[in-house]
Amino acid sequence: MGRPAASGGGSRGAPRWLPWLGLCFWAAGAVAARGTDNGDVLPDSIPSAPGTLPHFVEEPDDAYIIKSNPIALRCKARPAMQIFFKCNGEWVHQNEHVSEESLDETSGLKVREVSINVTRQQVEDFHGPEDYWCQCVAWSHLGTSKSRKASVRIAYLRKNFEQDPQGREVPIEGMIVLHCRPPEGVPAAEVGWLKNEEPIDAEHDENIDTRADHNLIVRHARLSDSGNYTCVAANIVAKRRSLSATVVVYVDGSWDVWSEWSVCSPECERLRIRECTAPSPRNGGKFCEGLSQESENCTDGLCILDKKPLHEIKPQSIENASDIALYSGLGAAVVAVAVLVIGVTLYRRSQSDYGVDVIDSSALTGNSLLLNSSLQPDLTVSRTYSGPICLQDPLDKELMTESSLFNPLTDIKVKVQSSFMVSLGVSDRAEYHGKNHSGTFPHGNNRGFSTIHPRSKTPYIQNLSSLPTRTELRTTGVFGHLGGRLVMPNTGVSLLIPHGAIPEENSWEIYMSINQGEPSLQSDGAEVLLSPEVTCGPPDMSVTTPFALTIPHCADVSSELWNIHLKKRTQQGKWEEVMSVEDESTSCYCLLDPFACHVLLDSFGTYALTGEPITDCAVKQLKVAVFGCMSCNSLDYNLRVYCVDNTPCAFQEVVSDERHQGGQLLEEPKLLHFKGNTFSLQISVLDIPPFLWRIKPFTACQEVPFSRVWCSNRQPLHCAFSLERYTPTTTQLSCKICIRQLKGHEQILQVQTSILESERETITFFAQEDSTFPAQTGPKAFKIPYSIRQRICATFDTPNAKGKDWQMLAQKNSINRNLSYFATQSSPSAVILNLWEARHQHDGDLDSLACALEEIGRTHTKLSNLTESQLDAADFNYSRQNGL
Repeated sequence: MGRPAASGGGSRGAPRWLPWLGLCFWAAGAVAARGTDNGDVLPDSIPSAPGTLPHFVEEPDDAYIIKSNPIALRCKARPAMQIFFKCNGEWVHQNEHVSEESLDETSGLKVREVSINVTRQQVEDFHGPEDYWCQCVAWSHLGTSKSRKASVRIAYLRKNFEQDPQGREVPIEGMIVLHCRPPEGVPAAEVGWLKNEEPIDAEHDENIDTRADHNLIVRHARLSDSGNYTCVAANIVAKRRSLSATVVVYVDGSWDVWSEWSVCSPECERLRIRECTAPSPRNGGKFCEGLSQESENCTDGLCILDKKPLHEIKPQSIENASDIALYSGLGAAVVAVAVLVIGVTLYRRSQSDYGVDVIDSSALTGNSLLLNSSLQPDLTVSRTYSGPICLQDPLDKELMTESSLFNPLTDIKVKVQSSFMVSLGVSDRAEYHGKNHSGTFPHGNNRGFSTIHPRSKTPYIQNLSSLPTRTELRTTGVFGHLGGRLVMPNTGVSLLIPHGAIPEENSWEIYMSINQGEPSLQSDGAEVLLSPEVTCGPPDMSVTTPFALTIPHCADVSSELWNIHLKKRTQQGKWEEVMSVEDESTSCYCLLDPFACHVLLDSFGTYALTGEPITDCAVKQLKVAVFGCMSCNSLDYNLRVYCVDNTPCAFQEVVSDERHQGGQLLEEPKLLHFKGNTFSLQISVLDIPPFLWRIKPFTACQEVPFSRVWCSNRQPLHCAFSLERYTPTTTQLSCKICIRQLKGHEQILQVQTSILESERETITFFAQEDSTFPAQTGPKAFKIPYSIRQRICATFDTPNAKGKDWQMLAQKNSINRNLSYFATQSSPSAVILNLWEARHQHDGDLDSLACALEEIGRTHTKLSNLTESQLDAADFNYSRQNGL
């Protein structure tokens, strides 16, 4: 009997001699049953024919794992005493086999059937030169037989087609060729075609061929071949549709024959005509070329002109008539030009009176926007205000506040140092002196240093105890016509309601929440969740202007190795794609920044960002942090190392968990770039002081599978380490925490702390600071004063021959994609400024906006003519009317 070849230990944990040992036990039992000492003689009870090797009646087939469902591999052989599976050269543990025996009634031989299950995790954890494979090995008394190798692969189908069909116009009887390259998938997708949402059956139409590399070929175009064509790709996982391509089969017109000449008219002229009907142009085909009618003189003496025969009319009279017509035409042209000049002049004067006059080119020399030559470039103005600052808009006389720019602080001294902002009536940088008034809304930087204080009697540190728990990740606010901003503190999530988005005399209670439980968006194939699931509502509310939703994400977008999609949850609980971030769309707009995505939307609902890595070099940004606390045993100290998605709300969840466990943040959190290269993450504790501390066995180094880290959007991922002091007198702990990805990046967290509260030093960590007032309504929620905003929109919404319009405003603000979305808005400049407000909600970087406007070189003259007394009067009137 042959012995199976030896192989290394397998991931399933089965010893390589296990199948051989089981077979020996069977043989020993059979010999004992015969009552003989001769171990070489096989028992009579073996139901197999002498000299017969096992023959496989059924061999394992290639299989695909769909989503997270395991697959079963089966094999059947006769005669067979034992059958075992071997996967990737390693024996599968006996306990994982399901075996059945039966008797072949025809041959009387024993038939054995065996099956095993293969899971997605096993396939993902296998890193070999070939696909994951398994085969059966069957034993009989004569020897062994091996089945074919069955490969097991994870099935998927990517979202985007490698090539979508393109619409085209084809002349009748021409050839139509539509190219389609389906998305990458395992198994390879089968491709079909739809015309006007109906399947195309090429077998019943000899004029159509769909066999050539998934392309659709119509050999001779017919008028009935016009329509919308869609390429459909499907495999066992999913079904994808390409973008539709519109095909138009057109017919160029041709001339019919000339008609007969008409009779000679009293004007001595006869006509003939022909029609464009042989054939008529169809579906946008060219109209017939040439004349549709001809005329000629009929000077045979039969026509009468001015009651005289034609031959009696003198040529001079004809010339005089021609001169009269010529001079009349010239006179009419002169009058038309004069009227046009007068109209343009009056229009420019009327526009200048309302402050919308466009700057003359001479005013733009030297790259300066100052229209008042009396203003110097370094003009410094100091003013002291006792209340909010307001401006009066000369265009519509509407009083709007400017308090959002300076913050409504008492006893403010504002030092304006920008000549451009002086010309606008507002400063671009300000110096503040005074005290905060209760109820104000400070605008700080988006990130700042917060301090962790020593723990007192409460089981947690002070700065973390002020952060909301999971049940508090929801905020509401009442908004009206003036708009405002709704912020979820310390999460990076915010909602901007523009001025005028809600109709006048209406108000809505708008809410916003973050899902902190199990995500309802399940990953499909290689797709991963990159952001929290954010809900804003009420869902039945409608807006007249798009609002801006800011959602943080954890993708490293600098290398452009991601396909990032915005998804929305339907009322039925399913998720559907709204758009790809790089797509062109007029329904919504996505602007991807390094740490957040700003989305312009028209409807409320639940939104999230997902991503598909283009290559294994795609990177997710992880935040790594270490917390520590004393154990129940007074000599033990526990370390917990977290690796979570680099979004503020993900770290919020960690903070909430640690607060209930009494954890202390031991080191400033750091950023780790985690590649999508399928390699695992290792976390180890290094440099523990000898003779003072020791680490519990088997916990010094821990490894986390790649899939657990890559898809860590459910519960915060952490590893725990238990350290023990040798004596109670040891109170200081110093060590290093190394977090590294195999064939990737690593980070070191340096722990230097005291386990006693009285000796612990304060720790600073880089955290985002949001307003303590999550709902800001009215003008103070915006960085750009409303009057200034109106003037910018009035200037840049007007098309300009030099291209200095809203498109250049978008370009100067780093908005270079999907400009067609803004073109569909009633005021493109206003939507661009809304996007600017969403991106700069923390820094309020008016310097960058001022520089962008100066580079464009456009403003209007009335801004520089406003006096300081007019500005102060406007501020007082607006404050009194609006109760500020």
